[in-house]
Amino acid sequence: MPKYVIERVVPGASKLTPTELKAMSQRSCSVLNQMGTQIQWVQSYVTDNKLYCIYIAPNEEVIHEHARLGGFPANHVTQVKTVIDPTSSEE
Repeated sequence: MPKYVIERVVPGASKLTPTELKAMSQRSCSVLNQMGTQIQWVQSYVTDNKLYCIYIAPNEEVIHEHARLGGFPANHVTQVKTVIDPTSSEE
């Protein structure tokens, strides 16, 4: 199943408290449970004013549906085409 990177613009994201981040995570998981196994949240990275989330889903529309149901922004959704890491440099 395809993997996606979702850019969410959240002004002041890095200033969210652990309680606020927990509530956001719980809301996301609740929506994911409603949607079933067709979408999976892998992890998210919090930066100053954005969240970058990694999801596995059958298509981009499912990603947008999750965002709509959860009340999250999904400003830019990009499908991952290839993953590289330090082992990619090895022969």
